[in-house]
Amino acid sequence: MQETDSLIFYIFIIFAGSAVLATLALYARQALLVAYIVLGIALGPAGLAVVSNTQLVTSIADIGIIFLLFLLGLNLQPQDLLRMLRKSTLVTFISSIVFGIFGFGVGHFFGFTVSENLLIGASVMFSSTIIALKLLPTTVLHHKHAGEMIVSILLLQDLIAIVVLLMLEGFSKQGGSSWVDAFVLAFNLPLLIGFAVTFQRYVLSKLIRRFDKIQEYIFLMAIGWCLSMAELAGVLGLSHEIGAFVAGIVLASGVIARFIAESLKPLRDFFLVIFFFSLGAKLNLLVLYTILIPAFILAAVMLWVKPYVFKGVLVRLGEEDALSFEMGCRLGQISEFSLLIAVVALESKVISDSASYLIQTATILTFIASSYFIVQNYPTPIAVSDRLRRD
Repeated sequence: MQETDSLIFYIFIIFAGSAVLATLALYARQALLVAYIVLGIALGPAGLAVVSNTQLVTSIADIGIIFLLFLLGLNLQPQDLLRMLRKSTLVTFISSIVFGIFGFGVGHFFGFTVSENLLIGASVMFSSTIIALKLLPTTVLHHKHAGEMIVSILLLQDLIAIVVLLMLEGFSKQGGSSWVDAFVLAFNLPLLIGFAVTFQRYVLSKLIRRFDKIQEYIFLMAIGWCLSMAELAGVLGLSHEIGAFVAGIVLASGVIARFIAESLKPLRDFFLVIFFFSLGAKLNLLVLYTILIPAFILAAVMLWVKPYVFKGVLVRLGEEDALSFEMGCRLGQISEFSLLIAVVALESKVISDSASYLIQTATILTFIASSYFIVQNYPTPIAVSDRLRRD
């Protein structure tokens, strides 16, 4: 009973506080994401300690990432995804190398070890799927070339991030089993996809066609399918997010996909508010003070380098100049995967506390700065300007 009471209190304090700070943020023409993160810092263990069990909050917030990837899959036709992935492979490969070099250089400048510099470099290669998609209008995501390119780059980056996480998890195990794990996972991913396609074709699609007029049933079926595939992926040693994405992809070609996507948006946003709150709540200010200057410099370098690197590569591949820069700005932050890499690397004793907090702090700083810049300059669903607000 006590745990339930604390969970209810946490949800109350997160959403009541977010409503207050979101109101102030809108009056101050700030991005709402900033309000959620600032509230987490203020009410988390490093602040007023109103929310002390950050692990509980994080566990709830992870569901938002699962729904986000499920909706991403629903919005992408498999044939369009393969076409765009071929086009964006070169962009992702070149940009990742450049970003990794800059991250390694910043870490080296501040005296971190070679292994820590490699992890710092790896962590800054990726852009935030959450921020890029949260701030991308639905019309752009569904119909415009820029949205397709952004999504395909993010997907490739996420695959690279998963490889890095697998390597880190291999280091934490005894007997050098990482190669065996990699082989098993390489087998399990096609197995997961094959099961999803088969089940959707012979079971799920028939049920949806039979009861497609009962909206409540479709809503429940969609959630059940998403979470079941996420759990199956976890059992197979893959991430829950990969399972949710596969679950969405196999439904994307169905006529009911748009209804499911629209129905799940409020549920996704509910959990994403908790996710951004948890980012701020997990910051340890005592360690933060020791790496604040390196974190600011790393964040500033990435915020400056990423838009221009993406623009340069995209223009060379025939994209328009202004559109290329906008895509670069929308991808101009560090990723939530970087936070996970920093935590896993610390738990595996690959890097020190300082290096881990450097990555986490720089990531959150880029979240705040990048989301503010995008909201002020480009069309987004949460723009404070009527001229830029696009759903």
